[in-house]
Amino acid sequence: MADLILFHHAQGLTEGVVGFADRLREAGHTVTVPDLYAGATFESLAAGVAHAESLGFDEFLTAAADAAAGLPERLVYAGFSLGALAAHRLAQTRPGGLGALLYHHGDVPMNTFSDSWPAGVDVQIHVNENDEWRQPGVAEEFVGNVRQTARAQLFLYPGSSHLFTDSSLPDYDHASTTEVLKRSRDFLDGRMVG
Repeated sequence: MADLILFHHAQGLTEGVVGFADRLREAGHTVTVPDLYAGATFESLAAGVAHAESLGFDEFLTAAADAAAGLPERLVYAGFSLGALAAHRLAQTRPGGLGALLYHHGDVPMNTFSDSWPAGVDVQIHVNENDEWRQPGVAEEFVGNVRQTARAQLFLYPGSSHLFTDSSLPDYDHASTTEVLKRSRDFLDGRMVG
């Protein structure tokens, strides 16, 4: 069993995020899913991003770090889109991390929070190949940089929608999400503790 913290995307802690976490729990993993918006959810990605901007991205990242502070150091950090940014930061800067699962995280360079990646903190990135938020080459470079010190995988899925793993949103893609979950469970199975 692996312990992980899973951060929601800019639209908030939706039923789809909770459902995704439940699927990982069904595989025997312990999943903490903090609500960094204090119950607020948004109908559109644009509205959610506007809310995150009004809070300040630094505030979002601080809230994520606070949510992880009471948990064991030996964690896998996971997140969707904006939440993947928080997972990226904590996996890279909080000691003791076991890995990072970054969903819809195709536009943030590896060195955003530090010039290096910690040894042994493996990474998976899952993104649609034609996602409008994805900057071609950024995720590939991220993976190449991580491979200097840890294992890293980039999985590209067919399509152009952004939050395709959230079953409560219109962009949900069941087939791709099934594959994301399988690959995520395989990754977590390699990080069992206890």
